[in-house]
Amino acid sequence: MDIYHIIRRPLVTEKGTHQSRQSHDASRTREGRGGAYSFEVHPGANKIEIRDAIEKIYNVKVSTVRTMVRAGKPRRSRAKMGSTRHWKKAVVVLKPDFHIDLF
Repeated sequence: MDIYHIIRRPLVTEKGTHQSRQSHDASRTREGRGGAYSFEVHPGANKIEIRDAIEKIYNVKVSTVRTMVRAGKPRRSRAKMGSTRHWKKAVVVLKPDFHIDLF
């Protein structure tokens, strides 16, 4: 799968903006980390593919990747019930010296 098909779009929300500005210094028990950025990704992509795609597209170093599958919500259109599509979300945490200029 191509790296530009793995990452569909960045998710720009209030929570995402807040998380991207939060970074933590290293302590005795925890290593330092940069901000966390959210992306909509291909449903078949795994964490390693997502990490490699982010590192190549944005030229940063990724610390961790968290993924979640968001289920579609039920919606009604006239007399029929349907649902919105399912999609996969990835939260990418960067190393302390890196950031992505999305906003």
